[in-house]
Amino acid sequence: MGAAPRGVAALKRSRTAVTETPDHDDRYSSRRLFVRLWRGYLRRHIPTMSVAVALMVVEGSTLGLLSYIIQPLFDRVFVGGERAMMGWIGAMILGLFFLRATTLVISKTLLTRVAQLTTTAMQTDLLRHMLTLDKDFYQANSPGALMERVQGDTKAIQDVWQTVITGVGRDIVSLVALFSVAVMIDPFWTAAALIGAPALFLPVLIVQRYVRRKTAHMRAQAGLRSTRLDEVFHGIMPIKLNRMEEYQVGRFERIVDRIVRAQVRMALGKASIPAMIDIITGIGFFAVLMIGGRDIIAGDRTVGEFMSFFTAMALAFQPLRRLGAMAGTWQVAAASLERIYRLFDTLPTITSPARPAAPSEDTEIRLEDVQFAYGDLPVLRGVSFTAKPGETTALVGASGAGKTTVFHLLTRLVEPQGGRITLGGVDIATLSLPDLRARFSVVTQDATLFDETIRENVLLGARDIDEADLAAALDAAHVSPFLSAMPEGLRTPAGPRGSSLSGGQRQRVAIARALVHRAPILLLDEATSALDAESEKLVQEALERLSQDRTTLVIAHRLATVRDADRIVVLDQGRVVEEGTHSQLVARGGHYARLCKLQFETG
Repeated sequence: MGAAPRGVAALKRSRTAVTETPDHDDRYSSRRLFVRLWRGYLRRHIPTMSVAVALMVVEGSTLGLLSYIIQPLFDRVFVGGERAMMGWIGAMILGLFFLRATTLVISKTLLTRVAQLTTTAMQTDLLRHMLTLDKDFYQANSPGALMERVQGDTKAIQDVWQTVITGVGRDIVSLVALFSVAVMIDPFWTAAALIGAPALFLPVLIVQRYVRRKTAHMRAQAGLRSTRLDEVFHGIMPIKLNRMEEYQVGRFERIVDRIVRAQVRMALGKASIPAMIDIITGIGFFAVLMIGGRDIIAGDRTVGEFMSFFTAMALAFQPLRRLGAMAGTWQVAAASLERIYRLFDTLPTITSPARPAAPSEDTEIRLEDVQFAYGDLPVLRGVSFTAKPGETTALVGASGAGKTTVFHLLTRLVEPQGGRITLGGVDIATLSLPDLRARFSVVTQDATLFDETIRENVLLGARDIDEADLAAALDAAHVSPFLSAMPEGLRTPAGPRGSSLSGGQRQRVAIARALVHRAPILLLDEATSALDAESEKLVQEALERLSQDRTTLVIAHRLATVRDADRIVVLDQGRVVEEGTHSQLVARGGHYARLCKLQFETG
């Protein structure tokens, strides 16, 4: 009812789905992504990160001191035979390792705290932002893909805080200290060790872009994997009944195969950078050995000087590899950050006005020449009618006539392309969304329950509901009788999507929810169509209680359920073709009378 056909939905999906693959938009360059990350999340942890960086500076400096101590160890102890120096130098080396161990433990702990706090803050902000987005956004993006954004992408960037900060705070300091020692010993040897470094620039740049592209592809496939699992687990009964187990496993296998290929290629790219550093480092070592060995043989340099230099270069090897790997790690994080910030940059099209009007106590609903279309397909073509306060107005018509779309327009889940809707004489577009939606209670044929207790499903987080009012709502909705048979009563879990309850029980919980929140307008969308006769009778009685003293709009395919409505509005192909009571419309012999004849003759 009012739903877009598959082709139109696909058209809308192409316009509203969050981009899965990177493009050349400068807003998502690595520099801008890091600036947004810093301003949004890391900056608030400056004190903790400052302590961690200071400790890592100390840890990084110890490598330079260690390589510097090697020279007197060889020249004065091993070659010079000064036994007294052996204890002092040994104690200094032992102290350096104790200092490194202490600073490592504390800095790692502090950075892990920062990583966890920033990741959870980003997940919370993402969820908060996504809940502001419109119905069209959720039609264009599957739940699995969105879950992967909140969980998978944020987890993928979790290590970047530690990697980048460790690289800045420890590895760069280590390299500065080690190369300072190397330069002090012999600048020419140092230049020879770095002879191949410039050749790394272009290959590293190419590999970084490759890693980011493959990571983006892998993250998109991970979203498809989550979507497939979500659909499988929620559709497990149709899968079993239609013997689709192998078919679904096959579809899943194709997705995970693509993920494996993308991950392998991504790992290849990430490993290529430190591998290239290894090759360049090997060339440097060879050059130093040739030049340094000649100087030692000639007597221009001591063995201690060479060993101190060689130790500095050897100790620089691991920081260099880590910094090289950091380039790949950052590109993996940047791909996920781009997906996250594209989601943050997706803005809702339906928002509260800057200066909202005050809602009226009057509950008269008036539609004036309302027009709405999904893409190029018109759904409502100038619909006008009035639902009077305290009365029940029924919307009837064939599937696709626009009945459910009217409900979505009333609650501003979608916006009309023409015409006006007023509530108590106030244009609903001038009301804040919370004020507008607080005026409505909605009960549909698929009552949405959460994996919480029945109590939480009724209260929906409200803490100002009196226990007596809650008990009265449960009695009026016929929830109390089946609660008494449950050992935990109101604290009984409803199960995922209310799966622990029957259809009739779920409907009665939804009605209790509407009763306890006391919204003045009630929207009923086929609330009893999927129930057996006994459950329908109980739910219908509960609905009659719920409708008392409320303005009620009812969507119904079974016309017998709306015979007593104060007004029946007949929709056909997006237009109001008839209005009146049941008896009036039957007497006219028009569209409604034909629907009644068809249903009652076949019923």
